[in-house]
Amino acid sequence: MEQNERGVVGFRDENGSTVMKLPDEVSEILALRRLGMGHKAIAKKLEMSKTTVKRYLHAGGWIEYKAPERPRALDGLDDWLKAQMRKHGNNAEVIRQELENEKGLSVSLRTVERAVRAHRTLARAEAQATTRFETGPGEQAQIDFGERFVTIAGEETKVYFFVLTLGFSRRNYVRAFANERLEAWLAGMEGAFRHFGGVTDVVLLDNPKPLVTSHDVKTREVVFSERFKAFAKHWGFTPRACAPYRARTKGKDERGVAYVKRNAIAGREFASFADLEAHLERWMREIADVRVHGTTEERPIDRFERERATLKTIEGKPAFVQVREYRRVVHTDLCVELDTNSYSVPWRHIGQEVTVRVRDGVVTIHHAGCEIARHGESNGRKERVINPRHYFGLALPGAPKVQPGELSRSLEEYAAAAEA
Repeated sequence: MEQNERGVVGFRDENGSTVMKLPDEVSEILALRRLGMGHKAIAKKLEMSKTTVKRYLHAGGWIEYKAPERPRALDGLDDWLKAQMRKHGNNAEVIRQELENEKGLSVSLRTVERAVRAHRTLARAEAQATTRFETGPGEQAQIDFGERFVTIAGEETKVYFFVLTLGFSRRNYVRAFANERLEAWLAGMEGAFRHFGGVTDVVLLDNPKPLVTSHDVKTREVVFSERFKAFAKHWGFTPRACAPYRARTKGKDERGVAYVKRNAIAGREFASFADLEAHLERWMREIADVRVHGTTEERPIDRFERERATLKTIEGKPAFVQVREYRRVVHTDLCVELDTNSYSVPWRHIGQEVTVRVRDGVVTIHHAGCEIARHGESNGRKERVINPRHYFGLALPGAPKVQPGELSRSLEEYAAAAEA
């Protein structure tokens, strides 16, 4: 008995030819038999061979054909194939080559693909799977950065978004930066601690280079950067890095970054970087905090009330001391450049080398040991932070005008500082 590609059952007749009959034809054979006809009469009436009729009568009807089990070239190698799939990233062609090198088996790529189909499906599912676990109040926060091009002042600008998500309440803290350097990571975390009024026991992160010096895949040994370790000690939390290539274990914040991109930023334009920052503050307060979260089915701001008291207090704790120092030459536009932004200095220092220091969000510029300029640090990109007093006494078209009362010091003091 055999089956063709359409699923039709058949027997081989006395000549060895395959005779295939549809289920309706087999039913007709049985019906004639019930009327008392013999197999010879049925064969004659239906124009079939007597052997075919006898075999269907013996089978008692139409029977689904099952092909006989045939030995396969890769039988007994399931465990080996599974291990090779993991080792070679599900690459069937590489596995085909390994079969020939290690096992002496020369098979087609299609044969290997059929053999590893189930393993590939399992590997894909494992890669996509996220083991959901819930953390208690105050136990964990997750941090990450995302990037997106945003229209600011009519120009497409790449902006980096720091996101911290509290594991229990799912409250988000979002802040925009011009880069993803160590200072941005630390400023983002510090801003979040201030925003929530406390710190969780653990801060979970991926493996960003500014924070993680090395992470051994096999031993899971993690080496954090010295400044990040000092920062964690200062604020009293334990840093924990996800296993390499398994960022999905940090799923809450991965989804938080996607939520920010999709909801807070998508399709919006901003007049300035400060406008973007103000928008994010409103968005956190008016949208993110009060929407009903899809997993907890509660508003994050409501769950936070049960989490607030479990956070480690930061009351009275000073900011982590961060001082960056650079040497710069003052350009002809009276400015020095820092992180793509420009900060003005008194015009008499054009062409001179100055020292630029950044600490706690304040930019100070020094020459010959004296402070000659002070500005608030800009988090944007390609912005100009100008003090009009730095242009006083300079006949320059388009220079900012100093309004009456803006000179809080005497002209002699400004001249002395400029000439120092």
